[in-house]
Amino acid sequence: MNKEDYLNLYRKMYLIRLFEESCGENYSKGFIRGFLHLYIGQEAVAVGSIDALQEKDYIVTHYRDHGHAIARGLSTNGLMAELFGKETGVSKGKGGSMHLFDAEKNFMGGHAIVGAQMPLSAGFALASQYRQEDSVTVVYFGDGATNQGTFHETMNLASVWKLPMIFFLENNFYGMGTSVERIRTNGKSFSNLAEGYGIPSTIVDGMDVLAVKETTNEVVQKVRNGNGPALIEATTFRFQGHSMADPAKYRESSEVDEWKKKDPVEAFPNYILSKKIATQEEIDEIKKSVSEEMVSAVKFATDSNEPDLNSLGKDVYL
Repeated sequence: MNKEDYLNLYRKMYLIRLFEESCGENYSKGFIRGFLHLYIGQEAVAVGSIDALQEKDYIVTHYRDHGHAIARGLSTNGLMAELFGKETGVSKGKGGSMHLFDAEKNFMGGHAIVGAQMPLSAGFALASQYRQEDSVTVVYFGDGATNQGTFHETMNLASVWKLPMIFFLENNFYGMGTSVERIRTNGKSFSNLAEGYGIPSTIVDGMDVLAVKETTNEVVQKVRNGNGPALIEATTFRFQGHSMADPAKYRESSEVDEWKKKDPVEAFPNYILSKKIATQEEIDEIKKSVSEEMVSAVKFATDSNEPDLNSLGKDVYL
């Protein structure tokens, strides 16, 4: 990796952080409505893993999808407009926070139903296999989705058919307000669930963007070379509640404070500076650029028109 690679990772994480903070602010003002699940704290997972993918690879994710969309390179203008419910949004203002989509970037949607993205991701992987392409499908999900039937059914099918896909578990230790200790009998890890289906698994520190990228790159190469599916479990933590409606009183403040000591958006620039990879001025320039981009994105969303009522039935498939 060269200096630009390091700075690019930082810029993406910082962009996600400011985007999410702006979303929270505009939600409070009433400009964003409905459900809103912020990705603050988990930035290193999306940025590190997606940076290890190629443009031809497919990404399928869950309702906490802003970070993945930004890491994939979707326009912050289009994303913010979507959250504002405007026609210039990436889903034409009809999808909202949980249904971001961009087929041109092989970003095949955020999905609101827990675990619903699993069988869909297997379909993309099967299509790649059928067409004899070497693209890989990565499906993101949280620890709460491991109790859904679709998770186990898709794992089994992917193993039987040796589908080129990666199950990427973002273990933030809470499914809504339920801690993993209440749903697991053998500790806080879920990676051993893959063993029963003959799928190799690995655990990575989801607060370390470089570790996530390195691990994902290694796993992607194995899957791309025809070795069948794999599972990556990234241990991470969301600093906010489950959604904007969740005060997160089920967590001790000391637990949150302990995880915030590993905040990737704070730790990574410190690492860059300590290794003399870049200067403080270069870090500050990124912060300035990202701040300006967010001001522009909010203005774009504010100035955009709402969808025409006549478009209500368009893009609806029966």
